[in-house]
Amino acid sequence: MSSGNGHIELLNFSAAPKRVVSLVPSMTQSLIDLGAAEALVGVTDYCPLPAAASAVDRVGGPRDFSPETVAGLNPDLVIADQEENSRQGVEALEAAGLSVWLTFPKSVEQVIQLLHTIVRLFRLQQAMAQIQVLEVTLDWMRRADTSHRRVFCPIWFEAASDGPWWMTFNADTYAHDVLRWCGGHNVFAERQRRYPLEADLGRGGAEAPLERDVRYPRVTLAEIVGAAPEVILLPDEPFTFAQSHEAELVSLLGETPAVRSGRVHRVDGTLIAWPGTRTARALAELPSYLAADAAPSAA
Repeated sequence: MSSGNGHIELLNFSAAPKRVVSLVPSMTQSLIDLGAAEALVGVTDYCPLPAAASAVDRVGGPRDFSPETVAGLNPDLVIADQEENSRQGVEALEAAGLSVWLTFPKSVEQVIQLLHTIVRLFRLQQAMAQIQVLEVTLDWMRRADTSHRRVFCPIWFEAASDGPWWMTFNADTYAHDVLRWCGGHNVFAERQRRYPLEADLGRGGAEAPLERDVRYPRVTLAEIVGAAPEVILLPDEPFTFAQSHEAELVSLLGETPAVRSGRVHRVDGTLIAWPGTRTARALAELPSYLAADAAPSAA
């Protein structure tokens, strides 16, 4: 198995893989966009399908995919992700003798490395121009004098009986980095997740996290108010923030700069959560929500 931020031992493939199972929706989209869709023989229930999808099987969700179904497709390569797929499932694929590419990009720069690897692995030289455009865009954004707006972006919500809470992300995530490039200052960049939930919400003592992920804290209403976000982004995945959730949040956070200025926006969740070719679209669209002169949303 190859793990990390987008690298795979290319020498293991004397030719481009011809039978690929993708367990990562963002990687499936990237393969389609870059011209490798014909290699796909299996994808998850949440993956987009290429135009000619008759030979592509669904293998279950990213976390509850069937290793037996994947193995039955006789893939040359399985693409998985350390964050999106279960460790147990990935280890089952390895135990079955399958070649697994385990990705884990946590920054926009690492996404570019990953896309370069796809181009080399699948011999997609015609797609190199797409990556070069992304690199030029990134270089331009690096040179631009961008003021960063304080932004809160929840990715989950629970209306608990003892008070609602929202899950968000800290600086050690792709979502944070893509917002940073687009002019956003993540107000919970330094916040780590505490265990158990009561500790995370400030209602009890915390345990040592050990190997548990601390990148996705659950925050209270008081924390959000105290963070004083200037912009609030409500993505439609992994939790679907609908108009009703937006209205409730506006009501609860009326004293924050974001609500006072009408800068609460529902956005396409793939712009925040899908590293890959969708990153180019994120860099093009997200700055309009975060710019100092952005038009207020209609409340």
